[in-house]
Amino acid sequence: MRRLLIAAALLGAVQTAQAADMPELPFLRGSLQDGPIAPRPIWEGFYIGGQAGYGTSDEKFTGSNSNMTGALLANTLVENEMGVSQWPLSFSKQSSHGHGYGAFAGYNSQWDDVVIGLEMSYLHGKFGGSSTGTMSRISSQPLSDGDYHSVTSSATSSINITDIGTFRARAGYVWGGFMPYMFGGLALGQADTVRSVRIDGDVTAGPASTTPPSLLGPRQPLSATSGQYNRLIYGYTAGLGVDVNLVGGLFLRGEWEYIRFTSAVDTTINTVRAGVGYRF
Repeated sequence: MRRLLIAAALLGAVQTAQAADMPELPFLRGSLQDGPIAPRPIWEGFYIGGQAGYGTSDEKFTGSNSNMTGALLANTLVENEMGVSQWPLSFSKQSSHGHGYGAFAGYNSQWDDVVIGLEMSYLHGKFGGSSTGTMSRISSQPLSDGDYHSVTSSATSSINITDIGTFRARAGYVWGGFMPYMFGGLALGQADTVRSVRIDGDVTAGPASTTPPSLLGPRQPLSATSGQYNRLIYGYTAGLGVDVNLVGGLFLRGEWEYIRFTSAVDTTINTVRAGVGYRF
């Protein structure tokens, strides 16, 4: 019995010594990993790219011709007493579709998963439209000349925007190989605007009229046209997008951009764009 006890004690001592000499395994420290950690894409640095877009432009022409009408009727009886240049002509809101192509370039700074950058974007295309407004009024009382006056004011405005450049500040977040972002900034455009006005009138004798009969009746129409070409217009921009890392510095882009030009013709442009770029 004593020999069995001594043999069991010696066997336990040997197993304890062998366990002390064995190296510590990673799973004993709780450091077992399921697989390698994917590296975070690096978006920092300069980049350039090309893009194409398709969108809709909306124009509000109301009031765009009032200055021309006022100049055409300066110092006339109907302008002084009927205020023709201030009539709210019934311009209809216009919407049209357009497309373009261009390029972009910028610089990103990255802090962990947050990306902040500055970018310039350019699009060449054709956006704009035209509209005509008309209003007629008859004086309910004789004017100071003793006659009743009937006046019809007509105006036409058009705008064609061919080049658009935006200067943006961007903020994005890295999510795997994707970087969704938002942006806002200044917008500049090159546009051709053409405006025209026409005034038709008729005169009817009132009870105290002193106008000779030969001067009563329809008046000779008055008209004027003004065109401004390659005019610089300005406004602001905002939008959302996503850059998708492909391989190395190559990436794809999808974007929505809103632009508003606050010129004589209030114009908004919404475009969706697709592009490809390279980060250095």
